[in-house]
Amino acid sequence: MYNWHKDFTSIVTCFKISSKFEFTNLKCTALDRKFADFEYCHLRSVNRTYKYMSVKVNLFKTPITKIKVNGALFKRFSGYRPFMYNVTIDACRFLNNTESNPVAGYLYNFFNKYSNMNHTCPYDHDLQVEKLPIEFVNYQTTKVLPFPEGDYLLELHWYAYDINRAVVKVYGTLS
Repeated sequence: MYNWHKDFTSIVTCFKISSKFEFTNLKCTALDRKFADFEYCHLRSVNRTYKYMSVKVNLFKTPITKIKVNGALFKRFSGYRPFMYNVTIDACRFLNNTESNPVAGYLYNFFNKYSNMNHTCPYDHDLQVEKLPIEFVNYQTTKVLPFPEGDYLLELHWYAYDINRAVVKVYGTLS
């Protein structure tokens, strides 16, 4: 008698199931151009394997000593709907102890190695995330904290002195 189950199991174990994250869009909006404005905000595809994100915001009223960030994650279900996280943190306090808030720490780990925002307040210089590679984001979303497949939006509102100054929206697909 033919044992199809044994052959099927052998075939399945030969294939590795893996997920892959891709950037699909990036939008940066300055809400108070007298306070700050984006010099650039783009996704680049150097080749099929090396893709990255870069953002630079010029600050016009430095030093900045009071910053809050609201980060919200959305997943597309007939439009983007809230998914898992929506946190607001005092960025100056958080940067004194990045382990104080695990959710904020997870979101911060997406860009801190590629940014000059990795120190405590005050900020007296322009802020940037430079060449954040898709491979790193893919690792964060598939290995560190695996996400289900789908289309996602990470929306970050940046507040200085309790006034919403900028919005950054990062869109991506996990397949």
